[in-house]
Amino acid sequence: MNDTLFTLAQRCHYQQEIRKSRFLAIAEAVSASEQALAFLRAIADPTATHNCWAYRIGQDYRFNDDGEPGGTAGRPILQAIDGQGMDGVMVVVTRWYGGIKLGAGGLVRAYGGTAAECLRVARRVPIVAMVRLGLHVEFTELALLKARLKELDAKIENEQFDANGVELHLHLPDTRAADTERLIRDLTRGRSIAKRLD
Repeated sequence: MNDTLFTLAQRCHYQQEIRKSRFLAIAEAVSASEQALAFLRAIADPTATHNCWAYRIGQDYRFNDDGEPGGTAGRPILQAIDGQGMDGVMVVVTRWYGGIKLGAGGLVRAYGGTAAECLRVARRVPIVAMVRLGLHVEFTELALLKARLKELDAKIENEQFDANGVELHLHLPDTRAADTERLIRDLTRGRSIAKRLD
């Protein structure tokens, strides 16, 4: 089973009409609850009947039915986020009531389905677990090490020069950490050892 999680490459929209009610899902990548709620404030339509929403950011999640019967809107939107293997995502589904009641089951399908289809057609990017490494190298090893770090997708976050060399803080995908630690050990003949900073 593939347990890679994805987030959105960019904001996405999906709209459909269900029994004369119009449903519009707008989804955005978010990294904090404050950002998710700011997105809600920015796009919620005060003229709409309901602006229901959900977000998931790691273990943090919230949802809201915005006046729809309990459990018929926010929770199905959250289930759509999880069902699409998404994380770091906020989805707002706005409804303009068309005069025909959908019933509890119909609401669950409408909100969850609109959110799921929005996420299904969205451009997505895999979430890559990142780590930070710290190390000290001599001046003579710095240029070669910098050149080789690019091959391992390691970015230098911080460089502090001192009398004996350079203290480096690296940011890189977790899957490349062991190779990077080995490279540093080999290039410096064991004089430098990378330590995880996280």
